[in-house]
Amino acid sequence: MKGKVVVGLSGGVDSSVAAMLLKEQGYEVIGLFMRNWHEQDEDGFCTAEEDFRDVRRVADKLGIPYYVVDFSREYYDQVFAHFVEEYSKGRTPNPDVLCNREIKFEAFARYARSFGADYIATGHYAKCEVRDGIPYLMRGADENKDQTYFLNQLRADQLENVLFPLADITDKGLVRRLAAEAGLITAEKKDSTGICFIGERNFRHFLSQYIPMREGDICTLDGKVVGRHEGVYYYTVGQRKGLGVGDGGNGEPYFVIRKDVEKNILWVNQGECPLLYSRALTVEKFNFIPKALPDGEWRVSCRIRHRQPLQEATAYVEGSRVRVVFDTPQRAVAEGQYAVLYRGRDCLGGGVIESKEGI
Repeated sequence: MKGKVVVGLSGGVDSSVAAMLLKEQGYEVIGLFMRNWHEQDEDGFCTAEEDFRDVRRVADKLGIPYYVVDFSREYYDQVFAHFVEEYSKGRTPNPDVLCNREIKFEAFARYARSFGADYIATGHYAKCEVRDGIPYLMRGADENKDQTYFLNQLRADQLENVLFPLADITDKGLVRRLAAEAGLITAEKKDSTGICFIGERNFRHFLSQYIPMREGDICTLDGKVVGRHEGVYYYTVGQRKGLGVGDGGNGEPYFVIRKDVEKNILWVNQGECPLLYSRALTVEKFNFIPKALPDGEWRVSCRIRHRQPLQEATAYVEGSRVRVVFDTPQRAVAEGQYAVLYRGRDCLGGGVIESKEGI
């Protein structure tokens, strides 16, 4: 045996195949299912129950022991509360990033050690490589599936003794074929999308349970009222659909330019315009994963959203404050989201976008 590894089994095909590959490689594998949220959808259906049934079937098929652990308290306190706070400020948070830092690679890792685990593993499309005793986070081989964006807040110590079995897989289709060949129930299971605790429910209805919503004006930049919104929190910079304001008869759609939470106004513009683009952004508390870059000017690649093609830029580093200036202006930069930096295949880390600069 190569050692004992606890795998986070989610009930999806990626984590199922990750567990299968580790067993084939000679590890002693234990499956662990995390319950992070307790709530049913409008139809009284709980997706976590279905996911756990699939975990049970996969573990039985692979012949590995499995357990379930409840992290819903930690998730609420350390992830969901922040999600609500950010939305109440009119920002656009990404709870999956905090879930990885606070739950999957922190609470989960601590619990795994109670099993005497030598390693923990997940089904993320990412790679970890140790150089001179320091773990580096690297982009996965499948650029379309690379998930390092969601791992940008991990600390180097959280990557110690972490395995990513899908790191070198270049085709998601191969993962499904491997699952099908092994007879795993998850082979054709649809990938989960969106925010885990909302699922298929109506986002506006869900959010209104936690943040009091106030109707207000939708205004053009010259002050003309063109409609009413249900609450500025619901909208995202650059959003086109769902505004309910029509096109004014000229065929040009409206886009959200900015949100004013204090005045409860949603500012829009008809058609594409320079105000949708930013030449630079600033992160005040950048999380450097392997080690901090020395102060100065660095050529980097950057992502401001998952699956966005890497954008060439220059990073100006002053301690944990990083200003990123793009070679090409970026559309719909949203405060509250994460800017993640790369050099080559290495993920340097990331941080919350606090401000942006127009072109």
